[in-house]
Amino acid sequence: MKRPSLTIEQELRASGARRIAGVDEVGRGPLAGPVTAAAVVLDLDHIPDAIRDSKTLSPNRRETICAAILQSAEVAVAHASVEEIDEINILQATFLAMTRALNKLGEIPDFALVDGQRLPKDMPCPGRAVIKGDAVCMSIAAASIVAKVTRDRLMWDLAQQYPGYGWETNAGYGSKSHMAALQNLGPSPHHRRSFKPVHNILYQEKS
Repeated sequence: MKRPSLTIEQELRASGARRIAGVDEVGRGPLAGPVTAAAVVLDLDHIPDAIRDSKTLSPNRRETICAAILQSAEVAVAHASVEEIDEINILQATFLAMTRALNKLGEIPDFALVDGQRLPKDMPCPGRAVIKGDAVCMSIAAASIVAKVTRDRLMWDLAQQYPGYGWETNAGYGSKSHMAALQNLGPSPHHRRSFKPVHNILYQEKS
């Protein structure tokens, strides 16, 4: 499997950027829970081994690599809540979480590499959107791992408080068992009311 590279980071470094942050989010698709973004400034001379797109790694491998990233890089994680997702829509909430993560870094980066097709409007630094960034760019891949591990842990914790929806395994995505639980138990306070399957069940309850 092809590994993400440092090509973009090295180009930026050559043009004078010192602190380069990779930014990625996880949790745009689930029916429950926040959207989570991570901003990671790697030490380009000390990159942990085995950084890959988080989607290609097993949960145990992600945990191990995440620990290595936290030891060697500067990391910030931020969320946009279910209420914010319902109020401003999932895309804007994703941008909000990304901007929050960048602002939480100890020092604002010189440049940010953001996974996706568009940049958040109110980023605190210049940036570039990188399509499939978690597969091609090392800094974004590192951010994808940290965001995924953080959100999975959060959903595991929420699953203990709201048992029955299977969040400890489905992380809030609309799996078959999650959809069945939603019908049987109704939505929890952590379900996204603006998402169609949840909205439809609430509408059924009202009518």
